Amino acid sequence: MSSEYIIEVDALKKHFPIRDGLFGQETGQLRAVDGVSFRIRPGTIFGLVGESGSGKTTVGRTVLGLHDKTAGTIKYRGQDLSTLTAREMQSLRPRIQLVFQDPYSSLNPRMRIGDAIGEALLAHKLCTRAELYDRVIAVMKICGLAPQHYPRFPHEFSGGQRQRIGIARALILNPDFIIADEPISALDVSIQAQIINLFSDLRDDHGVTFLFISHDLGVVEHLCDDVAVMYLGQLVETASRDALFSQPLHPYTQALLAAVPTLDPQHEPIAVINGEIPDPSRPPSGCRFSSRCPQAEAQCHATVPELREVSPGHRVACHFIQFN
Repeated sequence: MSSEYIIEVDALKKHFPIRDGLFGQETGQLRAVDGVSFRIRPGTIFGLVGESGSGKTTVGRTVLGLHDKTAGTIKYRGQDLSTLTAREMQSLRPRIQLVFQDPYSSLNPRMRIGDAIGEALLAHKLCTRAELYDRVIAVMKICGLAPQHYPRFPHEFSGGQRQRIGIARALILNPDFIIADEPISALDVSIQAQIINLFSDLRDDHGVTFLFISHDLGVVEHLCDDVAVMYLGQLVETASRDALFSQPLHPYTQALLAAVPTLDPQHEPIAVINGEIPDPSRPPSGCRFSSRCPQAEAQCHATVPELREVSPGHRVACHFIQFN
């Protein structure tokens, strides 16, 4: 089944039960993801941004299938993933991969990195043991690793090198879609630049599509083609990178951009939001952002705003934006 999008997410929800008492009765639900919809074009990097606790990681893990969705649909190249059999999902797994935030904890400390990179090839029976070494070396070179690194163990590498190992492990299966969950947040700035450039090369030279989950707007502006801003389980604004950073419309997006450090002495940031993100098990009524929004009025606390299109490709969930 063909589609102009590689990933289509519609009205995705993921609620976790809250249990209490002697017998673990369900007393409520944590609404980590609560009605999220977006599309990702092939050969692009789609940025998903927001504060810690906004639900970004849960979106990525639910799309990948590590969490069972509560409601909604997830389509890969037009195919609804929930309709696939276990055998069909198993055959699809190599096409969709994940790069973890912490490269060290995602690696087996007792396994040589060449074996760690190549084990998925053998598990999916995509090559023979005789072919394994050459396949691994080829991917290691793409990721900036040398052949002599093959027999070494994870503790012998720097943080940036371990992240390259994690990327190589995902890339070895020749995926066309990779979910990168905060892949550079634990790295030094100089190493971050190398990983960002590697992602750009994978997109430009190998056609790999990314869902890039991050809270670093500077990196997102440099790397991503399209951006979605998430707050407390819902999207508040989606747009192309250029549109979002040149004309942010939602008060939350404006506040996030205002908080980005700048060396410009003429820069006068708008009012930065105060307080912490609310408990997702008890979200505010109406607009989720209403409890922290400096522009909130009575309507914001009473009515949930729809994510509507204000210009081609630019959608905003706010009562006070002028829509076409």
